[in-house]
Amino acid sequence: MLIRRAAIALVQVLGLAVWFSMSAVVPSLRVEWGISAGAAVWLTASVQLGFVVGAVGATVLNLADRVRPHLLIACCAAAGAAFTLVLGLFVDGLAAAIPLRFLTGVALAGVYPVGMKLMASWSETRTRGRALGVLIGALTLGSALPHVFGQLPWREVLVAAALIAFLGAVVALLFVRPGPYVSGTTAQLNPRYAVQMFRERKPRLVNLGYFGHMWELYALWTWLPTFLLSSREPVGLTVFLTMGVAGFVGCLVGGWAADRFGRAPAAVGALTVSGLCCLLSPLVWGTPLLIAFCAVWGASVIADSGVFSASLSEVADPRYVGTALTALTAVGFGLTVVSIQLVPLLAEVVTWRYAFLLLVPGPVIGALAMLRTRS
Repeated sequence: MLIRRAAIALVQVLGLAVWFSMSAVVPSLRVEWGISAGAAVWLTASVQLGFVVGAVGATVLNLADRVRPHLLIACCAAAGAAFTLVLGLFVDGLAAAIPLRFLTGVALAGVYPVGMKLMASWSETRTRGRALGVLIGALTLGSALPHVFGQLPWREVLVAAALIAFLGAVVALLFVRPGPYVSGTTAQLNPRYAVQMFRERKPRLVNLGYFGHMWELYALWTWLPTFLLSSREPVGLTVFLTMGVAGFVGCLVGGWAADRFGRAPAAVGALTVSGLCCLLSPLVWGTPLLIAFCAVWGASVIADSGVFSASLSEVADPRYVGTALTALTAVGFGLTVVSIQLVPLLAEVVTWRYAFLLLVPGPVIGALAMLRTRS
């Protein structure tokens, strides 16, 4: 069982290497392609938008509950790798780059939520928080790695990310199989299940909590390098340590807390800390405390991600756990497209020092929703 979990976590890290590879090379592309900051945003946002489209399609077709998950995740990881490889080898402008990044996002909709279902299938309820915490922690660490290599030529970074994702597809084919604790591929086609899920109180509140979490998470991950640059702090290694290493630790602590104290208390605790970090970010901008502050923020902002996944896998219809997780991520990542776009627009008006105040409502709404799941 431990080997299966490790294989699933490894596939997630490898398969999703192509997600944040572009964020690490955007500064180089802006210079080489002569594009504005607003245009560069779409190199990141197009992936999120593609993910949403892919996840909506997978939700309607119930793919995660009707197709063998290890085959689905392998095919989608390979597709994301192929799109990234084409971009790294042949593309010289936004006209081709944005559609390829969009298609990469579509492909990754078959990697991330399917991986969560697979991990849940190998985890009993009493240990599921920790298992999903490890999974998302590994993903967080892997997503931050490209920032360490951001000084390399951008084509080399993208080609390397593509080859890593291809390796993830191979690992999925050889070593990943569904476990005994979540229904496999027995579900019948039910395009309306996602709508039915939102009508049920507990699944609806868990989804709402996750949406608040996502409003903050990816906007912070996307724009933290720019926030640090505006404060004259080093970027590459700092982002890896504060978002990657600290995020990994936060996921482990969040998963442990979810199994020890319950899903709602763990989520509310993490959302409260990250929300306070949003609120206090202008006060520590430009001070010696900023790096340590970002480490706390990086740990808390992702600590509850596995908690939401574990919670939904337990309150959704057992036949459609994969569909529920896919629908959850579809709406959540749709919100990230909005928050990622709005943060730099606000920064132009109030400077980067105050830009992250826009994210405060997310943790507040998420915490209130999760508190209501206990009543």
